Amino acid sequence: QLQLVESGGGLVQTGGSLRLSCAASGFTLGYYVIGWFRQVPGKAREGVSCFSSSDGSTNYADSVKGRVTISRDSAKNTVYLQMNSLKPEDTAVYYCASIKAKVDVTTHCPPFYDYWGQGTQVTVSS
Repeated sequence: QLQLVESGGGLVQTGGSLRLSCAASGFTLGYYVIGWFRQVPGKAREGVSCFSSSDGSTNYADSVKGRVTISRDSAKNTVYLQMNSLKPEDTAVYYCASIKAKVDVTTHCPPFYDYWGQGTQVTVSS
């Protein structure tokens, strides 16, 4: 059974850092794109970043560019989202999702994903 489990969320002060993890089970990340999204109650879900396992390409939303790094640990079958210089507006529930695709995501992330994790809360205090 394919499953994604996020972890690493928490409460942090403005300017702080967090590393979110998205652990995959039931499949290996090769030839999958993993996307990170965030959502605030009452607002639309926002794409944050994505990583293509097939070629290592990455993509970032303008709102996080320069502050966030997405990476993969193949041995742990896990994708990470390192978030630095956090701002109160980064507060949201963060989700990871996967889609089997062998694509270059440099210009854009895939619009659709098959599997989603349960989410992890990130709260940035001012």
